[in-house]
Amino acid sequence: MSVRDLVIIGAGPSGLSAAIAAKQRGLDYQVIEQGTLVNSIYRFPPQMVFFTTPELLEIGGLPFISPYEKPTRHEALKYYRKVVDTYDLQIAFEEKVLSVSAEESSAGADTAFIVETRSARGVGRVREARHIVFAIGYYDRPNLLNVAGEDLPHVHHFYSEPHPYYRQRVVVVGGGNSAAEASLEMYRAGAHVTLVHRAPELKSTIKYWVRPDIENRIREGSVAARFNTCVKEIRPHSVIVRSSGAGEAGGAGRAGDAGRSGEPEEIPADAVFLLTGYRADSQLLMAAGVRLNDRDAPIHNPETFETNVPGVFVAGGAIAGVDTGTIFIENGRFHGEKIVEVIAARLSA
Repeated sequence: MSVRDLVIIGAGPSGLSAAIAAKQRGLDYQVIEQGTLVNSIYRFPPQMVFFTTPELLEIGGLPFISPYEKPTRHEALKYYRKVVDTYDLQIAFEEKVLSVSAEESSAGADTAFIVETRSARGVGRVREARHIVFAIGYYDRPNLLNVAGEDLPHVHHFYSEPHPYYRQRVVVVGGGNSAAEASLEMYRAGAHVTLVHRAPELKSTIKYWVRPDIENRIREGSVAARFNTCVKEIRPHSVIVRSSGAGEAGGAGRAGDAGRSGEPEEIPADAVFLLTGYRADSQLLMAAGVRLNDRDAPIHNPETFETNVPGVFVAGGAIAGVDTGTIFIENGRFHGEKIVEVIAARLSA
């Protein structure tokens, strides 16, 4: 079995950036992606608009041309397809990495990493590489509430479009952009929406054009809201919630706290969206020997992005741990190039 210079796990912007840099330096590389190209962006709602401007999504020096100040999901998917075609990148799609482990080479001098995978059709494969780049992102792994009923068929961790929820009673759990935008879209499509959030108000990171809209809809009662409130159980036709007992707070985005006495409340629900955030696959990292800090983020050198395991690097959302709001395409897109620069220098030494 041939040993590649590096295997890049994940075909998001940071993984593609690493692949471009590897190809430009003549390295033997392979990208492995468990889903489709830029899988996280693909799973965004079809009508999603980015918070950033087109040039801040660019990788590989290829211009991202858009007539809009804020590019759309559709434009981003088209752009990253163009990137892959332009650089003719080597990517294996729909192939999930099961494990990464170190093994001494037959010569006994260098460490080779064994990467075991399984395709969407159940075919197993083993690859070897001198270096590994975890560019796995975090959008594929939702934060679970670990409550009874979370696995019911009408419970979703991803939101797509509003039409199926016309005249449906929908409970949306979360206080960030995803929860706010989903609530607004379903309300405008004729759904009866209740927003449940454990904090006393919506998150400060909500897009500036979304915040006044959702706050006004809550204030006027078009979107019902329960703040200082946690989900305790999900039933086939309802959600059981309990207030923290903080009581009703005034002000935009705060009205609607329920259960002031802390008594359980049953909210009717035909559909439930648990939009409570996402995080990278820490189990895959730890199984490879990578140590995590108290924020569930991999310990790494911030200059080289190398972890405590020599030859294993992290890029993009894989760095974030629970603090996913610190890593975006805008800053994560540069990680891959820096990592490959380190790898290329070692291989040429």
